[in-house]
Amino acid sequence: MIKSTNELTPQELITIFQARTAVFVVEQECPYQEVDEADREAIHVCLEEKGRLAAYARIFAEPEAIHFGRVLVLKEFRGKQLGKKIVSETLAEIERRYPKRPIIISAQAHLTKFYGAFGFLTTSDVYLEDDIPHVDMRLQK
Repeated sequence: MIKSTNELTPQELITIFQARTAVFVVEQECPYQEVDEADREAIHVCLEEKGRLAAYARIFAEPEAIHFGRVLVLKEFRGKQLGKKIVSETLAEIERRYPKRPIIISAQAHLTKFYGAFGFLTTSDVYLEDDIPHVDMRLQK
């Protein structure tokens, strides 16, 4: 399922926000404003298994580049290569909607090899975002 925020039903939006809070706030023990202004105009990419949200990513456009983030696989669905699948689906959707636009992400530092397999290169030193080490990465097309 790929929908803009305005296309989501209230139930779908609640399911997404519950999943993101479960992973990024509770599981990663990181209290921060998880729902933010980018959600108002975002494109939401969802993978379901057995009728339940299993993996998710959020796309948002800015004038200088396209970004995606909030990439997650819910705990009970891990180990099934859904991380690779959600990133592949997200990149395909970005190419459909925003062809030839640069793609820049802020990735948790321990995931540089994972995103590197998709062609992303690290473009910054490690920095803390909400007390978690991150790096900026850019897709080399």
